[in-house]
Amino acid sequence: MLRPLTVGEILDTSFSLYRRHFAALATVALVCTGVPLVLRLFLEASGGVFSNLALTLLYALSLVVLSLVATGATVFIVSESYLGRPITAREALYRAAPYLGRILVCSLLMTLAVGLGFLLLMIPGIILAVGLALAIPAVVLEPRSSASAALSRSWELTRGARWRMFGLGLTLLVLLYIPVMAITGLLALVLPQATGESFGPASISTVAALAVGGVVQMFIYPLFYCVLTVAYYDLRVRKEGFDLELLASALQTA
Repeated sequence: MLRPLTVGEILDTSFSLYRRHFAALATVALVCTGVPLVLRLFLEASGGVFSNLALTLLYALSLVVLSLVATGATVFIVSESYLGRPITAREALYRAAPYLGRILVCSLLMTLAVGLGFLLLMIPGIILAVGLALAIPAVVLEPRSSASAALSRSWELTRGARWRMFGLGLTLLVLLYIPVMAITGLLALVLPQATGESFGPASISTVAALAVGGVVQMFIYPLFYCVLTVAYYDLRVRKEGFDLELLASALQTA
């Protein structure tokens, strides 16, 4: 049964879901991140992103579209697993496809709002980033929610809980993104020395760094949305009694 969770429990639950459903999450990540990565590696190996305009456009299109599909599919896998109704990667990808437009618009609006907030001052940007953090789970998991409605929904759900969300985001930054940046920086230092060449199009260093970075992203990306999806349900339980709603629904169908 669902219940209110502490920040530590949200993280623990997210890691547990990630481990239990790693095959489905990794399949989505491999399909949706792997295709653009292969195209990018091919571009770099053949002279850089400007060496082949048609392939560069294909790479850019696949990166945008498949990233949106991965986002929706990952949220569906985590959500259904958390509610005790696990689904396969194939089912998740199929269900995510109709949400592409809404996820795209929602992502653009979030980026614009948070970007403007950071341009004005650092604090407004942080507040907006925290307040709108649950917009993607909302737009995916609430079928009648438009992109703008999902932003409002996230803002309302996080009201009164933004310090908790900020703490959660800070923890994610320390656990996930700082190690990734450290690995990337280390590669930038070590690979040129190991191969005897500098970074540049078609260099072994560039291709190897992109390959390693892409693989790391495949593992990090699903975990990020695991945390956001569990946090979304946690706030619904706290504010809307979503756990009682599920229980009532289960009793009615029993």
